[in-house]
Amino acid sequence: MKIFRSKRIPFKGFAAINLFGFIVVRRGVFASETLINHERIHTAQMRELGYIFFYILYGLEWLIRLPFKGNAYRNITFEQEAYDHQNEPSYLEVRKHYAPYRFYLCKRKKNKNKKKRYKTKRFDPTL
Repeated sequence: MKIFRSKRIPFKGFAAINLFGFIVVRRGVFASETLINHERIHTAQMRELGYIFFYILYGLEWLIRLPFKGNAYRNITFEQEAYDHQNEPSYLEVRKHYAPYRFYLCKRKKNKNKKKRYKTKRFDPTL
């Protein structure tokens, strides 16, 4: 995996960006193992989806999440997987295909169960 340094890429506020499997790190930023592992996870995501399709899905998901509460960038499923596992050096060896969407589907199932649980509780006026 090639690592390049740049003054302008990525934008201010970001330490690194993965462009088609190449890591571009902002000058003055230390490229730690955690940062490199985070970008390696993105490379694995790109390879399984195809580079162009990955960027299309990434951009669409970011646009969809913009009007919602919270940080749109941090809520992208690709970023959630990368941030959740960036401190696990051996994660890519055990990672299953299409893991970001499995992560998303599991998260949705948990939320559905919570909603059902709250619907079954009833207010008892005699208390």
